Amino acid sequence: MSRVDLTFVRQPAMALAVVVVAAVAVPQYWLFLATSALVSAVALLGLGIVGRAGMNSLCQLSFAAVGAWTVAQLNVWQAPGTLILWTIAGGLVAMPFGILIGLPALRLRGVHLAVVTLGFAAAAAVVVSAVNFPGVDTYQQVLRPEFIATDRQYFVYAGLLFVVLALGVEWVGRTRMGAAWRAVRFSERATAAAGTSVARAKLSAFALSAFAAGLAGGLLAGQVGMITAQNFGVIASLALFVVAVMAGSEYVFGAMFGGFLIMFVPEFFRRAGISQDWANVLFGVGAVQALSQGSSIMEGLARRLRARRPAPTPPPREPLDGGTPPLGTKPLLKAEGLTVRFGQVAALQDVDLTVPEGTVMGLIGPNGAGKSTLTDALSGFIRDAAGTVALDGRSLDGLPVHRRAAAGLRRTFQQDRVPTGLTVGAYLRFAAHRTVTRDELEDVRDFLGCPPAEAHVLDLDVGSRRLLEVAAAILARPKLIVLDEPAAGLAHAESIALADRLIEVPARFGASVLLIEHDLDMVRRACATIVVLDAGVVIAAGPPAEVLAKPEVARAYLGDEVALT
Repeated sequence: MSRVDLTFVRQPAMALAVVVVAAVAVPQYWLFLATSALVSAVALLGLGIVGRAGMNSLCQLSFAAVGAWTVAQLNVWQAPGTLILWTIAGGLVAMPFGILIGLPALRLRGVHLAVVTLGFAAAAAVVVSAVNFPGVDTYQQVLRPEFIATDRQYFVYAGLLFVVLALGVEWVGRTRMGAAWRAVRFSERATAAAGTSVARAKLSAFALSAFAAGLAGGLLAGQVGMITAQNFGVIASLALFVVAVMAGSEYVFGAMFGGFLIMFVPEFFRRAGISQDWANVLFGVGAVQALSQGSSIMEGLARRLRARRPAPTPPPREPLDGGTPPLGTKPLLKAEGLTVRFGQVAALQDVDLTVPEGTVMGLIGPNGAGKSTLTDALSGFIRDAAGTVALDGRSLDGLPVHRRAAAGLRRTFQQDRVPTGLTVGAYLRFAAHRTVTRDELEDVRDFLGCPPAEAHVLDLDVGSRRLLEVAAAILARPKLIVLDEPAAGLAHAESIALADRLIEVPARFGASVLLIEHDLDMVRRACATIVVLDAGVVIAAGPPAEVLAKPEVARAYLGDEVALT
């Protein structure tokens, strides 16, 4: 088994070891609480999924109620299969409800989304109380199969279900879907620009989170035998959420630790003669502390463990011998009449732009000239921009950002938009949005001098992250790459080295480059032709030496007619 596989199974395997030891050592009296802790841990794993995507859900137990209701109804019907199959069915039935609640997440964030999910939890609690669970009126217990009939056997079964779910969550976390969750949490704009649908990423997180909650509800139904509405109250959902924040349910051991806290802390308080309501106060204080520090208990532990390892040192980025910037003749990108207005202010006015195939073209201009607005309009972030945009003869008008990226138009950003929750290799594979071989990844990484694939993005300096973003755009093999100030955070020598590498991109990787940059030395070195924007209007275009010598260009930059030499 490879090193990656060992990392993948490490936490679930340790959790399984804990379950096995507990199954032997835990006295009968504590076994019920230990099983309840595992039920809560399963629900917390689901909360960890939406947490990875940077979203808040205060209705996790509402999804659990759906799973429990499904199991109770199948038990009343004496449906084929056993409790195990009924529990899986409960998770599947909960998924559409997760998608339904996830729809507001497409437009709402933070506290607004939390309010919506809390409202759903309150409404679900009213419905459950009014409808009641199947079998309650007739006192019909949920039947367990013979091989998990005893409490100790059921504890082992609950532990195995937790481990299997943990393995699934860890596996998905290492797929493109899991990377999309972490990317959405860090930057929705960068996620869309990498060719990934933000809506699909959010809805998938809510759906799988609801599936885990549905499993927890089914597991609870099998444990207690008869479900009541009191098991799924709003306060319990809130307590589950604050424990998820405090313990860090994105991690397997964070979910297990959180389940232990939920069940055993109130019991310890009861034995000490303290009101169990103080347990929720303790959880709330822990959650506030975690939010104020910006990390949960498990996140803080993971950071301390990473801090013990030496930070990755990227290879030196020496300038190449350089070369002649390539200039093609066939039009690749054609933008005509681009106009963008913000109220009464015209950020762009009838801008025409043509980027030839096989070319490194520069786009320059003073601050406020409209360069970022033009980049957003080309990549689809400004949906109401007037004018037309076509790439390689295909109209991009009306296409969302991720569809334009899939069509071959990739871009980077002025600010750091590389998600810190991934390794270098995981980010490059995600952002490429295609199947990438190890040789391809290493080729692009070595080409730009990026850190090793196993290094964590969180440990990298700003300059390394900027190069990593450029590497991801190249690895996607697009038709056009729009680089928005890629030299920010780089030393001057590194900027020149990057310019020399950009010269090679069209011939080596088949992508034209539109370079937006304030470093005029880098522009002169890398670009065969440049376009100058000022106040949203193109004021000059042509070879760098000729354009930079024009008085109107100098005036735009310096306010006088001094040539830019």
